[in-house]
Amino acid sequence: MTNTFKKVLIVVMKTLGVATVLILVSLWLVNFLNISLPISITTRTIGSELSVVGEGKVDAVPDTANVSAGITVSNVRTAQEAETKISDINNKIVAALEKLGIDKKDIQTSNFSVNPTYNYQIPSDPNTISGYTGTATLTIKVRKVDDLPKVITAATEAGANQVYNNGFSIENPEKYREDARNMAIKNAREQAEKLAKQLGIRLGKVVNISESTDGNTPFYRAVGVLDSAMVKGPELQPGSQTVTSTVTLYFERK
Repeated sequence: MTNTFKKVLIVVMKTLGVATVLILVSLWLVNFLNISLPISITTRTIGSELSVVGEGKVDAVPDTANVSAGITVSNVRTAQEAETKISDINNKIVAALEKLGIDKKDIQTSNFSVNPTYNYQIPSDPNTISGYTGTATLTIKVRKVDDLPKVITAATEAGANQVYNNGFSIENPEKYREDARNMAIKNAREQAEKLAKQLGIRLGKVVNISESTDGNTPFYRAVGVLDSAMVKGPELQPGSQTVTSTVTLYFERK
C-alpha cells in the first residue's frame, strides 16, 4: 500500500467515520471476491444484566366461610307436596339466616329437584311410583367467621338435613398479596447487593421485573359434613393461609 493511498484512506476515515469506511471496504471485498449476498452481521452484549430472585411471605387469617345446607324430603305422596315441603324449609332457613344478619345476596338456592320413587318389589309393574323425593341445597357465604356456629345451628333447626362447611377463604387477598410482593422486592434487592459486592460489580437501575404467586387464593380449608349432633355450637377454626410472592428483579450492570 503506497503512502499516497494511506493518506487518502486516513482522510476518508476521518471524514466519513470508521464504521462507514468498514462498510465500503466490506462491499468492495464482496464484489472483488464474488461473495454471495446477503451478509448477516449480529451484535450482542453479554453480561449486561444481573437477575436476582426474592421471596416474600405473609400469614393471613381467612375472614369468610362458605357453607352448604342440604334439604331432603322423601316418601312424599305427590310431586307437588314434595316441592311445597322443600320450598317451606328453604324459606324457613332463609328467614333464620336473615335474623342473624346474613344478606340475601349471600344466600343462593341450587340443585332444587323432585324425583319419583319406584316400587321395584312389584314384579308385574316395576314402574309403579311409590312416592316422591325432593332435594335442594342452599349455599351461604358467612362474612363473619365468628358467626359460623350460629349459622350452622340456625340452618339445621330450620330443617336442613345436612350442613357442609365448604371451607374458609380470604375475601380480599389483594392487600396480603401486595405486602408479600413488597417483601419479595426488598429481599431481591438485598440479595442483589450482596452478590454485587461478592462479584465486585456495580448495580444500575432495575430494567425489568417479573412476579409469580402461589396460586392459593382464594384459600379453602374443607371441614366436611356436620350432622345434627354437631350443630350445638361446633368449634370451627379457620386456621391461617400463607400468601407467597416470588419476584425476579433484573438489574443493569454498570
